[in-house]
Amino acid sequence: MNGNTPYAGIPGETAAGKRAAADVPNLSKDEKRLLHRDVSRIAAQTREFLPNEYIVDSEISTGATGPQVTVAVRPPIGHAVSAGFTPNLDADDADSDTPDLTDGVIAPDERDEVARGLAASAALQVKQAIGNNVTPTAR
Repeated sequence: MNGNTPYAGIPGETAAGKRAAADVPNLSKDEKRLLHRDVSRIAAQTREFLPNEYIVDSEISTGATGPQVTVAVRPPIGHAVSAGFTPNLDADDADSDTPDLTDGVIAPDERDEVARGLAASAALQVKQAIGNNVTPTAR
C-alpha cells in the first residue's frame, strides 16, 4: 500500500516521508527579496492597526512544501496570535513558467486580510483576558 503514495519515497533517491527535491519550489533571488518585503509589509500594517504595547514579529522558514510565512502578535495581556501560510508561487498565466511578481509574491488583498485579521484577533485576546474586570471611567 505504501508504494503508491507520495510519502513512500523513491528507493535510492528519496527517503520515506520526505519529498523529492524537484517537488519543493526553489525561490529565485528576486522572489526571496519580494517575499521578505511582503512579509515586512504585513507586519508593518499590523503594527499600524495596534497600539505600541503589542509586539509584532514575522518569520520566513522553509517547510516540506516550500517557504512558510508566519506573522505573530503578542498582546500586552492574553495569548499570542499568529497567522501562518504558504505563499502561492505558481504561475498566474497558464502560458508562462514564471509568476507575475508585479504586486509581490503575496497579493495585496491577502496582505491586508492577514494584517486586519491578526490585529482583530490580538485585540480580542486582550478583551477576553480583561473580561469584566475594568471599572468604567464614565457613564
